Amino acid sequence: MELNGQTRVRRKDHFAHTNGDLALPSVGDVDPWTAWAYKPRTISLLLIGACFLIWASGALDPESCTSGDVVTSVKRGIWAMTAVFLGYCLLQAPSTVLIRPHPAIWRLVHGLAIVYLVALTFLLFQKRDDARQFMKFLHPDLGIELPERSYGADCRIYVPENPTSKFKNVLDTLFDEFVLAHIFGWWGKAILIRNQPLLWVLSIGFELMEFTFRHMLPNFNECWWDSIILDILICNWFGIWAGMHTVGYFDGKTYEWVGISRQPNIMSKVKRTLEQFTPAQWDKDEWHPLLGPWRFIQVLSLCIVFLTVELNTFFLKFCLWVPPRNPVIVYRLILWWLIAIPTTREYNSYLQDRKPVKKVGAFCWLSLAICIVELLICIKFGHGLYPKPMPAWLVIFWTSVGVSLVIFLIMWSWKSLGRKRR
Repeated sequence: MELNGQTRVRRKDHFAHTNGDLALPSVGDVDPWTAWAYKPRTISLLLIGACFLIWASGALDPESCTSGDVVTSVKRGIWAMTAVFLGYCLLQAPSTVLIRPHPAIWRLVHGLAIVYLVALTFLLFQKRDDARQFMKFLHPDLGIELPERSYGADCRIYVPENPTSKFKNVLDTLFDEFVLAHIFGWWGKAILIRNQPLLWVLSIGFELMEFTFRHMLPNFNECWWDSIILDILICNWFGIWAGMHTVGYFDGKTYEWVGISRQPNIMSKVKRTLEQFTPAQWDKDEWHPLLGPWRFIQVLSLCIVFLTVELNTFFLKFCLWVPPRNPVIVYRLILWWLIAIPTTREYNSYLQDRKPVKKVGAFCWLSLAICIVELLICIKFGHGLYPKPMPAWLVIFWTSVGVSLVIFLIMWSWKSLGRKRR
């Protein structure tokens, strides 16, 4: 792979592509210091896991671990069931397109995505009140109705009658937890998508989504200066700027990997160990949304899924009574970030693949499935929670946008077919 006149050298322990399948590196091809991490130890770990289950379940001494608390026993059983499944995924699940820091890490993420999808499916079949009380099993502070919180109650920048600060509205917004969430969120999205125009489409698109659904969620009722200046022009811009600079740093590196054992001194060995948590190579994603009408639809679908996942965050916490600062929100965002890393790589590879018959990867399928089930939970549990109807002018606006987009795509497709016939 060539970049800026420099040749990128792939590591020997990168996946070998054989007949379109991914293969793990052989132990002889990796550095001697890390070769132990690539040796199969499935039987040994199976026996260790069985010993752990014997100890945790009290299989050999049932009297000592008998608990009168049924809830505790059920919770322990569910956690053990999850651990066994994740252990299987860690050892036996198919490898993904990513190998750093180790292929097993991404097999574990694959297992976590499946567990999350199954848990969401279970939640979908519950009643709304039961689902809210079920959330207490995840965190003791949940299951309590949240107070309404609106950011657009007072949009004045200067508040002369306030005794503490004349700019209280602005300061309260600046020190809100969503400011850091915006910055780090868009930094992460920039690293995932690596395309600045597409990032700005998503940034402005989400603000339009907030404006569209502000009659439903109090969190979306923001002041104009909060939405346009603070969110788009400051927080989102800074996050995108920092993310694209991170992309530029990795994109400009020369990837010539040398094993840990061949490093000359202890500091070089420590640095090389830390670099194990960076990409083995840096692929330049080429989305090309204007390549043709079908490519435009494919990239637009990516944007729709991204926006839906973000909207699901706010609707889920509103329907299930989850406060913004609760760890459950953070856990979900971290999990989505881990899932989105291989998903974006798989989807971009799918778009650039010129094979006549192709399919999306496992992470793409899982991401779409999780997004759909989350959306179904929001729809089911949202019945009766939004008494205000969508304003008529918003319905007309989005209907006009949809019709215009369909007409545009039809005309574009017609022109493309005319050129092919010539």
